[in-house]
Amino acid sequence: MKNRTFANSPIKCNQNSLNPFQRFAVNELYPMKFRPRFKEKIWGGNRIQTDLGMDFSPLPNCGEAWVLSGVAGSGTKVSNGFLQGNELNELVEVYMEDLVGESAFDHYGNEFPLLVKFIDSNDSLSIQVHPDDALAARRGIGNGKSEMWYILEAEPGAEVISGFNRKMDPKTYLEFLAKNKLTEILNREKVNRGDVFDIPAGRIHALGPGILLAEIQQTSDTTYRIYDWDRVDDKGKPRELHQDLALEAIDFSLPASFRTSYRKVLNQTVPLVESIHFTTQILTFDKAIRKDYSELDSFVIYVCVEGSLRIECGSSIETLKKGEVLLIPAVLQNAILIPSKESRILEVFIS
Repeated sequence: MKNRTFANSPIKCNQNSLNPFQRFAVNELYPMKFRPRFKEKIWGGNRIQTDLGMDFSPLPNCGEAWVLSGVAGSGTKVSNGFLQGNELNELVEVYMEDLVGESAFDHYGNEFPLLVKFIDSNDSLSIQVHPDDALAARRGIGNGKSEMWYILEAEPGAEVISGFNRKMDPKTYLEFLAKNKLTEILNREKVNRGDVFDIPAGRIHALGPGILLAEIQQTSDTTYRIYDWDRVDDKGKPRELHQDLALEAIDFSLPASFRTSYRKVLNQTVPLVESIHFTTQILTFDKAIRKDYSELDSFVIYVCVEGSLRIECGSSIETLKKGEVLLIPAVLQNAILIPSKESRILEVFIS
């Protein structure tokens, strides 16, 4: 365990709780919930409120709810327990590897490495791409941005764009872009509830209208817009495009499949996406499940995507319902998950 320095600690403590330094001494980290940060988007709607029960007023619409974030300027704050009111990165700075795991702390330092959000695409998102870690480092913009999507709800005929629909190279791509025919070379996938898409950095992508999803991604807010459907904002101006910056970021390869296939098995954890940045598994269950994390050097995130459950972890008991997220610190090694009915969670960690 690394030595901690408590001078100038940013941690605030609930006035009815123990002194925070006493808590540190006995190492009583606990499962934490967070207050979402809401993002108004030109393409957003109201399903984050109507389907997930989050109140994003006074925004006229909401495209994204950042439910677990260490992004600078958009960090989420704890909403339960004696650490209530503290931002996520403040906790990483104080608790270090006890919160995130030794390897994650060594690699990412005081920045929490993942961002979890819910997205409501009431209209089409821009066609875009994200840089990988190497390009982000060269450009001095922090992390790259690999992500994955889990579809919570999809209207009939809803689709996403993921990658190209043919073998592609920069020269041909630029020719289609110059002729305003980019959409002709993009791969479209119809989507349904429960579908999963891995979107590694470099893959060109977009959401169509009528989709509510959960997104797991690296901690980054870098997006290069390539095309925005000739759309204008409420002032009649088109949104900024980043076509030159995007060109170097695009991966022109053609994968065998753009959709992540997985087995749907009741009461068994099933792998979805595994990368150097994060691992995501899914658990659909209708009975109590015991989790043993004693061999895992990482925090664990539960994202409830269906139903509700109770989590018993150490001396803490928390509830979780659709649209909520719980962070299990790395120092906690066991959890019991008890669903109120058949429920479904995403289980996310760094392996």
